[in-house]
Amino acid sequence: MGLFSFIKNAGQKIFGKKKEEEQPVVLSKIDALKAEVNRLGIPVNGLDIDLAEQVIINGSTSTNADREKIILALGNVEGVGSVQDNINVTNPEPESVFHEVKSGDTLSKIAKEVYGDAMKYPQIFEANKPMLEHPDKIYPGQILRIPQA
Repeated sequence: MGLFSFIKNAGQKIFGKKKEEEQPVVLSKIDALKAEVNRLGIPVNGLDIDLAEQVIINGSTSTNADREKIILALGNVEGVGSVQDNINVTNPEPESVFHEVKSGDTLSKIAKEVYGDAMKYPQIFEANKPMLEHPDKIYPGQILRIPQA
């Protein structure tokens, strides 16, 4: 549990066009965030999302991997600057490290830096599914899960 920071102006555009003057936008943003977690098929019980200055998530998962994927799925959304994690994990395992993608990064380059072997990039790709659809589709500012070797 904790607070995770993200680049607010980078990420998936799931909120649609901004309509600053309308109040119902907050509810539609929460619905859009919940829909994103559902679309990705990440298992979570009792998912509750609050959106104020940050995204606040509550619920429970069976693994840290699912918890981390939910944090990243919601944090890697354009307009989200931070995620407060209040998710309970029933079967915790070692946590992953988060890595911010820089310009020029590839999964191979990140794998070389982290694991000392560029050919271990599939491990990073698999750890970030279903958010990543292809190993070459990463962007600067995106936050990725880097599992322990």
